[in-house]
Amino acid sequence: MTMALRLVQLRRVDGGRVLAACGEHAPFEVEGVPTSYDLARRALADGVSLAEAALARKGEPVDLDLALDEGRILPPIDHPDPAHLYLTGTGLTHLGSAEGRDKMHKAAAAGAMTDSLRMFLMGLEGGKPADGTPGVQPEWFYKGDGSCLVPPGAPLISPAFAQDGSEEPEIAGIYIIDDEGVPRRLGFTLANEFSDHVIERGNYLWLAHSKLRQAAIGPELLTGPLPEDVQGMSRIMRDGETVWERPFVTGEFNMAHSIANLEYHHFKYGLFCRPGDVHVHFFGTATLSFTDNFPLHDGDVFEISAAPFGMPLRNPLGRAEAAQTRILPL
Repeated sequence: MTMALRLVQLRRVDGGRVLAACGEHAPFEVEGVPTSYDLARRALADGVSLAEAALARKGEPVDLDLALDEGRILPPIDHPDPAHLYLTGTGLTHLGSAEGRDKMHKAAAAGAMTDSLRMFLMGLEGGKPADGTPGVQPEWFYKGDGSCLVPPGAPLISPAFAQDGSEEPEIAGIYIIDDEGVPRRLGFTLANEFSDHVIERGNYLWLAHSKLRQAAIGPELLTGPLPEDVQGMSRIMRDGETVWERPFVTGEFNMAHSIANLEYHHFKYGLFCRPGDVHVHFFGTATLSFTDNFPLHDGDVFEISAAPFGMPLRNPLGRAEAAQTRILPL
């Protein structure tokens, strides 16, 4: 069985693109293939795994730490046409996630079960069917297209109209649709599913609005399976000091749904099985600074780290200038 690799997309100092890989080996350039998307297409054509395709093209060493320090790391997946990359996700998938969501719905009648808690309990009971058949469907949301992806180190920009912009530390699955319309999982990546929790707390029907924001993923794409128990740390840095931190857990051991069930309920729609498209699907979290009522400042840096990923995902918080929305008749 081919070992798992971690793939990293980056730019050279001269601006040219490079795909690197690391694992048991020191980081090396994947020769002749500048992007993860290109490598996936080559692997499909050759009938080999993504890791096998990378190892067959092992080239010169690459200094990933230097590239990270210099801001040359890119998201670990993109698409030549950003409109053909979907950002989507599922919520209320993790043990403990319902508690955080319920804190956002204090307007609910005392003692009444909220829709969020009801959906979580449905997942807890039917999200991991033992016989491999589809289980209960999770909460699902659309987040944007490839233009909303932010590389490691770059600011996550909150729109001027937003009421909040805060982190969601989690894992995302990365997929490409092959020429027969079959989703093929490339692997997994650290993710910051940046959201507006004040909007969401105001009315659960505004969840869709709260998710239409940028997101950061990377730096690495882990090929192969995700460990069942992933232990990570979410931090907020201010002026070089840690001002908030909490451990977070993910992986199926800590989830109310199996990853296979979450994947089924996304890709059951033919819309999401268009050959050549790329999907980044966020699996959810139970750990938010927002539930601690922690006040964020522009310039604060979100840091998310977890084994088996070697490098952390860091992004500062930014805010966009107000822009006028104009709708003109034609």
